[in-house]
Amino acid sequence: MVRATNAVYSNRKRKRLLKQAKGFVGDRKNHKRLTSNCVLQAMAFNYVSRKQRKRDFRSLWIARLSVGAKINGISYSKFIAGLKKVGCMLNRKVLSEMAIHDPVGFSAVAAQAKQALA
Repeated sequence: MVRATNAVYSNRKRKRLLKQAKGFVGDRKNHKRLTSNCVLQAMAFNYVSRKQRKRDFRSLWIARLSVGAKINGISYSKFIAGLKKVGCMLNRKVLSEMAIHDPVGFSAVAAQAKQALA
């Protein structure tokens, strides 16, 4: 009896693995055993980095808001507390974009936050 090798599935699986290793350097891109380990590790780092990106952007927005608030004579924490008292629903991303591209509008928002604290 002829030995069954399941070659179609094996080739498809190897092809899928090597496709995921696109851009890898050296033997990591074309040897199945090395590639499988590297692809799994890359996927793990990818998962972590997707979470990290959210943290990084939030800290960037906070840094921008801190500078914008200090220019308007108020600290970041007091600025946020004032916005909460006013009931302003703008998030940090929108506020940071406003601080960069619309300083006049941001000054008005900062003035409202100051007024709410006083």
